[in-house]
Amino acid sequence: MKILSDIAPLSTAPDRQEIDNRIARLQSAMAVQDLDYYLCHDPANIFYLTNFANFVHERPFILLVPASGTPVFLTPKLEESHVRARAVGELELLQYFEFPAPEGDTWFDRLKDVLKPSHRVGVENLCPMEVGSAIPGETVPIPLVEEARMVKSEYEIARIAYTASLLSSGHAQLLQQAEIGQLPILLHKEISGNLMQRLLMDNPATNIINSHFNAPTQPPQMSHDPHNFTDLFCSLVEGGPHVSIVQGMANGYGAELERTFFMGSVPEKAIKPFHDMLDARALAYDLLIPGANMSDIDRQVNELLRSKGYADKLLHRTGHSFGVTDHEGPFLAEGYQREVAPGMVFSVEPGIYLPGIGGFRFSDTVLVTERGNLKLTESPETLEELTIQ
Repeated sequence: MKILSDIAPLSTAPDRQEIDNRIARLQSAMAVQDLDYYLCHDPANIFYLTNFANFVHERPFILLVPASGTPVFLTPKLEESHVRARAVGELELLQYFEFPAPEGDTWFDRLKDVLKPSHRVGVENLCPMEVGSAIPGETVPIPLVEEARMVKSEYEIARIAYTASLLSSGHAQLLQQAEIGQLPILLHKEISGNLMQRLLMDNPATNIINSHFNAPTQPPQMSHDPHNFTDLFCSLVEGGPHVSIVQGMANGYGAELERTFFMGSVPEKAIKPFHDMLDARALAYDLLIPGANMSDIDRQVNELLRSKGYADKLLHRTGHSFGVTDHEGPFLAEGYQREVAPGMVFSVEPGIYLPGIGGFRFSDTVLVTERGNLKLTESPETLEELTIQ
């Protein structure tokens, strides 16, 4: 495992060449499947292919990528100037006035201006049934854009590295300000606000629709339950384990950083599971190399944890990816038969969860390189460093 050293973080929008390359890769994949068009409704896929992001309510945004030539972007007229301000790359805008609308003027009428019964249309996995059922002709469910997103370009790696650098600074602030009796909700408010302020200072053109930060901490009474934030007014307590979670999206690219830490002292019953978690994490880093099978990585990590007595204390896979979302495929998960490749980015976060004791989990944002992996987030890792006096 190496630590980030020579990647220059970047917070700005992609240039025309980056977007053109993504469209070209999609069209090449379409040719293999003999598709006339590929339809995207998922906001993440549309952002990936256009740099445009917006809240999607009842007015759909639909991107139609032809086998060759310029993509067609079906949008509400309300958003025309917004699209032109944010989008990168060549787009043919096709507008509908409003939804609901009179017969003949709806978005699905405009959709049929482009798609014909003779067309073979690829459709992403997360396409709503309402949109999929409006497509004339043959539909082919196939996740071509999600597949393209799995291996990051140099530009995307620099964007994720930027998010990771923000989160690293936010996590350092969390550990510095943590004290017994502190309310995690106040830490979250200050840290997430500071990160958003820094993002906007670095890039005033940031799309805040595609930006958010979270910095919650789980005290030991709930850290055994990874997504339990039901008591917003709990406080940090003597001992632990506490689990910190600093994650988010910076102008469209996600990352995360998590640690188990202690306040003042370490309960005796927490020492072994803390080090067992570190052993599982170290194994995951050793296994996360190009050519490895993602299912095998998770299986071997789980086998190690089972051998240490935690067979019924495992709640999740070893890791997931990041990109234009903060939680996406590919996955380091048993049953997920895919090969690790350079340019992929994963969380590495095997965890142990013991009711009555607490949770033990680190998570870092990790880039797969040609010869191994590179950690993009930075935070203390030893029990001594993570015991706050």
